[in-house]
Amino acid sequence: MRKFKTPGTAALLAFEAAARHESFTHAARELFLTESAVSRQIATLETQLGVRLFVRAKQRVMLTRAGRLYGTQVRRTLEQLDRDTLAIMAHGSGGGSLELAVLPTFASQWLIPRMKDFDDRHPDVRVNMGVHTDLFTFGETHFEAAIHFGQPTWPGTSSDYLFGEEVVPVCRPSILKGPVRTAADLLTYPLLHSTTRPSAWTQWFAEQRIEDHRALQGVRYELHTMLIAGAAAGLGIALVPKFFVEGQLATLGLTIPFDVKSVAESAYYLVYPTELTHGQPLSVFREWLLDQAKAYRPTYRPDYRPG
Repeated sequence: MRKFKTPGTAALLAFEAAARHESFTHAARELFLTESAVSRQIATLETQLGVRLFVRAKQRVMLTRAGRLYGTQVRRTLEQLDRDTLAIMAHGSGGGSLELAVLPTFASQWLIPRMKDFDDRHPDVRVNMGVHTDLFTFGETHFEAAIHFGQPTWPGTSSDYLFGEEVVPVCRPSILKGPVRTAADLLTYPLLHSTTRPSAWTQWFAEQRIEDHRALQGVRYELHTMLIAGAAAGLGIALVPKFFVEGQLATLGLTIPFDVKSVAESAYYLVYPTELTHGQPLSVFREWLLDQAKAYRPTYRPDYRPG
């Protein structure tokens, strides 16, 4: 029989609060304990671990290097335990929840505006969304599914195709020095890049049969919302998915200086681990999402499906 060396929950909660505040007084106030009770819990924990977690100096306590590291690990573990507890409580209520990793701009511009329909159809199911822009191992996170942009090659997962995307350059009209007659004219302006799609401009120019080192130059932003904001601020020309700005160009103060169809090789997918048994929340969300994507797809690029 395996014996766990995990300290008691009371000691871990006291330590996490004390580590976060670097104060026994503030931790005691937060946990509705006395300061001496927190101090005793910490002392018991240090004895059990055989490691000093705090240095006590006069009226202050400061984390040691080991204490700082352990504090981060304990906080992460307690947060995961809290999520797991809330999830099982939701199952007990006859509903359930789904932990979904999303791409931030995709979620805010396409998915969340449609979620009212899902909530109306499945009021007992909650879809909790967290941002994750890179591939990850499902077994090491609390996520049960993800919206992924790329190719359906995520190891250990099954994937459902949603739709592709068309990309367009956008900018503030006031930065243009004159008519943009060719794609090459854009190279005379600052180009705004996405850190998650660093070769997007290079590929876009390659489709126009243009190879130029200037396609790699320019500032980089992590999120498409930042790219759009940068273009709206007159900082340069951004290359963004068309559906992120479609119908909002006038509101955002943007224009498409050179409109040419350019469809990305990658596409959006719903992915989920193959080896796990999936519950009702994922099943109903998957069915609803595929219906939404199918209804949206014909108005977008019905002829395009990668692979």
